[in-house]
Amino acid sequence: MTSTITHIEELRKLAKRRVPRMFYDYADSGSWTESTYRANEEDFQKILFRQRILINMENRSTATTMVDVPVSMPVAIAPTGLTGMQHADGEILAARAAKEFGIPFTLSTMSICSLEDVAKATNRHPFWFQLYVMKDRDFIERLIDRAKAANCSALVLTLDLQILGQRHKDIKNGLSAPPKLTIANMLNIATKPRWARGMLKTKRRSFGNIVGHVDGVTDMSRLSEWTASQFDPALSWDDVEWIKKRWGGKLILKGIMDVDDARLAADSGADALIVSNHGGRQLDGAESSIHALPAIVDAVGDRIEVHMDGGIRSGQDVLKARALGAKGCYIGRAFLYGLGAMGQAGVTRALEIIHNELDLSMAFCGHTDIETVDRNILLPGTYPTA
Repeated sequence: MTSTITHIEELRKLAKRRVPRMFYDYADSGSWTESTYRANEEDFQKILFRQRILINMENRSTATTMVDVPVSMPVAIAPTGLTGMQHADGEILAARAAKEFGIPFTLSTMSICSLEDVAKATNRHPFWFQLYVMKDRDFIERLIDRAKAANCSALVLTLDLQILGQRHKDIKNGLSAPPKLTIANMLNIATKPRWARGMLKTKRRSFGNIVGHVDGVTDMSRLSEWTASQFDPALSWDDVEWIKKRWGGKLILKGIMDVDDARLAADSGADALIVSNHGGRQLDGAESSIHALPAIVDAVGDRIEVHMDGGIRSGQDVLKARALGAKGCYIGRAFLYGLGAMGQAGVTRALEIIHNELDLSMAFCGHTDIETVDRNILLPGTYPTA
């Protein structure tokens, strides 16, 4: 069945049929009016390629590196919360798919499967870990140490969630993990038998990195109270320096949308930054990530590796981001659609689709090596500039 799916949109439609509403909506939505969520995707479509002909298209390569890690294409799987609610054991399945494809997998702090779960299931293959900084610094220290013990090779520090953006669908759906047994939820889950069977077979239904690792948090009611009070609005660059020293390895700063902040990120000594508006899930009305990218690349691209996420639904989007200076890209919704649709096979299919589109589009633009791609492959006047 997977070979007949040729587009990420087909995976999205299938996931929508198979995943309970609250979890599908959690993945496929933004804050407030969702204008930034939509702009992330729509602004890619405004950028046009220059098609070239009669150039030798043999021996193509999309291989490169991200923070010195060899990758089969300039793509990593983004950290996404509640991945294990899109499909049973979702983080494990996505990590296995990424490992086989030769790209990084990034585990969220708010994952269902724990650091230890993913490490064990992938035979301790190196993966990346995304960190939210909580007020409970003792917990954060232990979490960083657990990431080291799990053989994580990079820490992705999210900086744009000191407070939580309002997402109307999550409020209306009563989002929780596991879902509350209300009549509406039970009726909806009854129409998703494939998802329900998977959840009955796993014990992983809550936040694996938190439950059992925080004093007093032993059940969902206590967890909800704890998380609601723990995101730290006082987070500062001093905390970044503290985390950098505590971690001691590759550090990637996620959530940079402003040139001044990008300069501070470069000054911090981090190895990379991610141009990201949190998928349009925080500040609605912010510019799209691809629109913000060129100015940040021009300002600090010679000092720090620049990555980006937000709106990537195809290999052509990856190619456009690469042309505008992104060393690597992260896919969130695209892999979640595949996961919700068909589990690990669906994630693999999403990666295959993106890679195929990237490879062919690169060739049509006259390049056979991703390392040679630059803004010259884009039609002047159609792409954002600094």
